[in-house]
Parts: sequence; structure tokens; C-alpha cells
Amino acid sequence: MPQPFEVNAMLADTFEPKRQNRFLFQFTDDTLPAYIARSASRPSFSQESITIDYLNSRRYLAGKFEWNTMTLGLHDPIAPSAAQKVMEWARLAHETISGRDGYAAFYKKNFSLISLDPVGAAVEKWEIRGAFLTDVTMGDYDMGSSEVMPIDITVRMDECILRY
Repeated sequence: MPQPFEVNAMLADTFEPKRQNRFLFQFTDDTLPAYIARSASRPSFSQESITIDYLNSRRYLAGKFEWNTMTLGLHDPIAPSAAQKVMEWARLAHETISGRDGYAAFYKKNFSLISLDPVGAAVEKWEIRGAFLTDVTMGDYDMGSSEVMPIDITVRMDECILRY
């Protein structure tokens, strides 16, 4: 009979943790192809705290809820260029040549962040809705390096839904 705190009993043979390198993102349109995924932060949020003073004590309530920004790391292939895809998305919110801004219906995008098991089946799916670019870093050129060119984008979204 196994002891109550025996490691082998606690970690059954069926225990398989999610791995950081088994994921993809999937846009509902052709904004960014899934194969350029390099890294992604999982959704996170902040819950504001409201203080209610009463006599000589304090009580607390939950205030406004906010989804924090997410960062997506991209590889930049020669063709199709991820830099070009990112700039096409950015120009939907603000066109630098004309100075015009775009409608939210055009620049806000929906995508999914999907975690995979060892055989490639989806085991976790986040639906990200109303996402738009807030920061873009196109990477650096360096004659002393043979690394691939990275792109990092930060998106602000309206909501995230954990489907499973």
C-alpha cells in the first residue's frame, strides 16, 4: 500500500504537464499565419480593489476588471514577410502617410491561443477578442549574429475566454 505522501503515488503515470513549447496561435482571418509563432504570453488580468472605510475598520470589494496586454513573438520569414503582415495590421489603426486613423471594426482582431499535447491535440484554448497592436519591436540587425530576425508585438484586447 503506498504511503500518503509518496512521490510515485502523487505523480501517477497519467500525469502529463502542459509544455511551453507546444502551442500555436490562430487568427480568424489571414492577419498572421500560425507557423511564424515564436513565443506567446498567456492571458493575465488585474482586479482592482475598492476600499470601504467604516468606523475604525476597512472592508474590500472587487472593482474594475482588466485584461493585461499580451506579447506575441514572431519569426520573420522572407516570404510571406511577417514584418509586412504586422505593418498591414498596424495601418488599419493608423496610416502614417496620410495621418488617418481607422475604425475599430477593421483594426481589432480575434485569435486563439492553443496549447497542444504531445501528439498535437488541443488541450487548452483561449479565445482572444478585440485585440489591437499597442507596441511593435521589429528586431535588430547585427553583422556579428546569424540568429533569425525576431518580431515582438504587444496587443491589448477586450476580452479573453478560456474555452477548455
